[in-house]
Amino acid sequence: MRYSSRSFGQRVAFKVYMLFAQYLPSQGWSRWPGRRLCGRFRGFLARRLLDYAGPKITIEQGASFGKGDGIRLGNRSGLGRNCIVQSPTTIGDDVMMGPDVMIFTNSHSFFSTEVPMIEQGYTKPAEVIIGDDVMINARTIIMPGTKIGKGVVIAAGSVVRGKIPDYSIIMGNPAKVIGRRNHAEDT
Repeated sequence: MRYSSRSFGQRVAFKVYMLFAQYLPSQGWSRWPGRRLCGRFRGFLARRLLDYAGPKITIEQGASFGKGDGIRLGNRSGLGRNCIVQSPTTIGDDVMMGPDVMIFTNSHSFFSTEVPMIEQGYTKPAEVIIGDDVMINARTIIMPGTKIGKGVVIAAGSVVRGKIPDYSIIMGNPAKVIGRRNHAEDT
């Protein structure tokens, strides 16, 4: 959806979020009594901007998701402090996200050696899909086209790409499976 085709209310919500709401204190990072109200206000605006947002979402201070087109955020899921989420991205239910997480769906094109990289533009966006009940710890980078299964735990500072199996525990750069959450299925 192009910005000009958005309703007046969506345009106002976007401007209020970008100019004001994203800078309000987060729930877990402030002792100010109104911090919960700030989080609810960001959630209120996000529900008007994202393609879909569940009824109980958390949007922390500094979360960046552009104009929200092509982003779906499941119920009881959150966007962490200072995160960046590009579209198209689908985030399932009950997803926890630490601070400074980056979810990319496109990158600079660099394949031609005849044209300077700065002039090559961007690659076509590849959707990121994150399943239900996923924990994404601080400073994780999720690359374009990644599909993260249900129940996955991602260690802090990981660089994730490809298809991640359900209930995996992953870490590293590039992220690799180091264990599984459901040992009962392994026997």
